[in-house]
Amino acid sequence: MTDHERHIRELRRRAMRLPLHPGVYLMHDKSGKIIYIGKAKALKNRVSQYFGSEKNHDAKVRQMVAHVEWFEYILTDSEFEALVLECSLIKQHSPKYNILLKDDKGYSYIRVTRGPWARISEAKRPADDGAEYIGPYVSGWTVRQSVDEALQIFRLPTCSRRFPQDIGKKRPCLNYYIKRCCAPCRGKISEQEYAEAVREALDFLRGGSAASLRTLEQKMREAAEKLEFERAARIRDRIAAIRRLGQRQKVVASSVPEQDVVALTQGGGRSCFEVFRFTGGRLCDRETFFMGETGEPKAAREEFLERYYTLRGRIPPRVSLDGPAQGAELLARWLSEKAGRRVRLTVPRRGEQAQLVEMCRSNAAEQLAQTMGRTGREASALDELARLLGLKEPPAYIEAYDISNLAGGENVAGMVVFENGRPLRQAYRRFKIKTVAGQDDYASMREVLSRRLAEYQKEKDTGAGFGRLPDLILLDGGRGHVSAVQPLLDAAGLRVPLFGMVKDGRHRTRAIAKNGGEIAISSSRSAFTLVSSIQDEVHRFAIGYHHTLRKKAAISSTLTSIEGIGPVRARALLRQFRTVAAIRQADLAELAAAPGMTEPAARKVYESFHPGAE
Repeated sequence: MTDHERHIRELRRRAMRLPLHPGVYLMHDKSGKIIYIGKAKALKNRVSQYFGSEKNHDAKVRQMVAHVEWFEYILTDSEFEALVLECSLIKQHSPKYNILLKDDKGYSYIRVTRGPWARISEAKRPADDGAEYIGPYVSGWTVRQSVDEALQIFRLPTCSRRFPQDIGKKRPCLNYYIKRCCAPCRGKISEQEYAEAVREALDFLRGGSAASLRTLEQKMREAAEKLEFERAARIRDRIAAIRRLGQRQKVVASSVPEQDVVALTQGGGRSCFEVFRFTGGRLCDRETFFMGETGEPKAAREEFLERYYTLRGRIPPRVSLDGPAQGAELLARWLSEKAGRRVRLTVPRRGEQAQLVEMCRSNAAEQLAQTMGRTGREASALDELARLLGLKEPPAYIEAYDISNLAGGENVAGMVVFENGRPLRQAYRRFKIKTVAGQDDYASMREVLSRRLAEYQKEKDTGAGFGRLPDLILLDGGRGHVSAVQPLLDAAGLRVPLFGMVKDGRHRTRAIAKNGGEIAISSSRSAFTLVSSIQDEVHRFAIGYHHTLRKKAAISSTLTSIEGIGPVRARALLRQFRTVAAIRQADLAELAAAPGMTEPAARKVYESFHPGAE
């Protein structure tokens, strides 16, 4: 037994002596620094779990436990008090292995340069540059969105050209041609008209779209009464732009006036939380948080919500989540006490709220995908598949298997690999079935997986090729295939999720099979597309190998039907000439010169392809 194993055993012995009482535990490393803080309803049960079998821990917990030198604990009167104390201690000590969020929510401003040809932009802080600064605003995202909207609606320039110095010097940029800029560089808009557009844009930013619409409609009527039809037309276009913007915003509007939407996506050892914040039924802010391995999603959501609302003063009456959070009732009580009113945690399943949650989750997947060199669609599909199958995290490395034969002849199997949602063709493998005679797909699948697991035992130290275990195994077939293979994984002590891919009568993916039932996937669009593509690919690969072998067998039988040509000479001829057509075109001397051939045998081959020749 190693020193580390003895140390872990001693820590477990101490943990088993803890009381079955609510409290907070603090893990320390060799230097005495606190590296993790947690709460428990029963300290003995929770803390002892850390020092049990490593098979029950994710990578984050295993790494943390490896650095624990000792632990201490604080008893509380209730689990709720433990939660409050835990939040306070984490804020105070910032332990390495807790989810920690950087509170970088600074203020933002709207910057407006002074003088003629003013420019509007977003700024992080005021500068002593003579410009006017409007603000501060809490949400930098809202400021950026609003400034972009104002510049687009009122067609104000965003380029670096200076006016009036650059008027008439260059052709207008693309924004002019797509009607997003009035192009002062062309000299077709007066200084007074430009100043009016800036004032209207600032009114829009200060008062919102409703107030701007009322003001602009009044100005349009006045311009029309004065027969200033060109000016009235410009104002009409601005009104139309604001209304189009309002139509787009309905996509991210909520019938719940004030709420937060929180979603998590995981993959590749990283996690991303996305938060949408709604005020007045409109999306007013969004925040994205990247972090490393966060472990099981339920626990990760609980820990994130604790950290997030410890930092944020505003707590809405409703928080919609993309999945259940551990200790949700306790969290809701804690949030309610902090907010001074009832706060609900919900996991919507249908309707508008479910659509908002899905939008938030898709954005989290897109953000995480960009950091990992994947597309948002791939990340979203893997995340959706993990939720559908009940996996702890999205399967980054998937192996899929299919059997192909014709009435039991040329029995083969194909294995394809998808890494991060994409085919990894260099990892594809082909198998000739060796121990199964006739058509027995269950036995054939058992042989293939048995051989694959045997190769893993040989190469597991390399961590590559067959030495890498997949995060998910998919079999082309139903519950019978899963039942045939699952005992192999159990006997090897491997906890690799195993499922079947079920087809309908038209050979299209219909469901995912597991021991004891099926999981419908047609309603999960991204996961359905991914599984369908995996099933199609493994079927194509397996049947392609089967066709290749059948073709070789047919060619070989053509040669072995010739007197004096057995399997050995047939293979030698094919190696020499590559194809039957080349053998047919060869003359007698070339055939006789081939390895393993004699002159009588060569003559038999030549006469077979050239009957009647002398």
